[in-house]
Amino acid sequence: MSELEKSEGSVLDGEGFYRKVADVLVEARRRAASAVNLSMVYAYFEIGRMIVEEQQRGKSRAEYGKQILQGLSAYLTERFGKGFSVANLTLMRKFFLTYASDEISETLFPKSSALPAVSTGRRFFLSWSHYLKLMRIGNVEERHFYEIEAARNNWSLAEFNRQFDSALYERLVLSGDKEKARALAEKGQVIASAKDAIKDPYVLEFLGLPEQTVYSERDLETRIIDHLQEFLLELGRGFAFMDRQARFTYGEDHFFVDLVFYNRLLRCFVLFDLKLSKLTHQDIGQMQMYVNYYDRNVRLEGENPTIGILLCKDKHDSMVEMTLPEDNSQIFASKYQTVLPSKEELKRLMDDQE
Repeated sequence: MSELEKSEGSVLDGEGFYRKVADVLVEARRRAASAVNLSMVYAYFEIGRMIVEEQQRGKSRAEYGKQILQGLSAYLTERFGKGFSVANLTLMRKFFLTYASDEISETLFPKSSALPAVSTGRRFFLSWSHYLKLMRIGNVEERHFYEIEAARNNWSLAEFNRQFDSALYERLVLSGDKEKARALAEKGQVIASAKDAIKDPYVLEFLGLPEQTVYSERDLETRIIDHLQEFLLELGRGFAFMDRQARFTYGEDHFFVDLVFYNRLLRCFVLFDLKLSKLTHQDIGQMQMYVNYYDRNVRLEGENPTIGILLCKDKHDSMVEMTLPEDNSQIFASKYQTVLPSKEELKRLMDDQE
């Protein structure tokens, strides 16, 4: 190799090296920003505590609380600038009142021991923007669930808003029972069996397909692939995309599985078959064949049985139950919708289950 070639090679290698060093700095700045945001959450909790205690000392004077907020707002704004309006100080007060006696299991967060604890022993894991959203959730169990999942899955605020707006908590509760609702509040979503990974319905509003638009199954599949990141977020924890239109041959016939995923937590393949029309028992039989093929020809030793999910526009639950065996743990039918559900309607369905 000539000196020129060596020189050119070192420049190219150097550019790669430069990028790696830059990546370290970008990550460090991200972590620093995250640390600053988290430290402000603790500061706001402490400010809220001090406001509440000072107001309580002057509770005999009706206007004392307002005077404290107005005076403190003027003082802090003069010293520190924006961010300390009466409205923001009121939110800090609410933050303290919401979380002063609120407990959440720290065993859910292995790194929580590295975080400081406030005077009540509570630790915080999310940004102030996340807690502003959480404080608007009146149901304590639902609030705990979203805090756990946002911290565990590192949801951005946009992702958190999307999961809340798509009524993730209500949909998971509807797929279980009262015990599952309690477990969601205490532990978040725990995926220990195939049923734990299933939602009904799946909300696919990010595909941009209006409810009444006519489209084909291939169109639906293509939209899902085009929005794969959002679809994986909707699926939940542990899913990895493997293939689309996965072909296999049985006898002289060729078959195609619409979408193939693998779930790392369940350690199994998850097959999706997309249906636009009402689900039939033939559709269930076909999915059973797909699952059997993967179990017998694709699944490796040590992996768990394959899961099949029929994602359909409409289904008849009694027909599904009659077609599948009573001990079924592999084939599931879930509806999908292309618009965000009404949280009020889902809450009514939850109430009907009680």
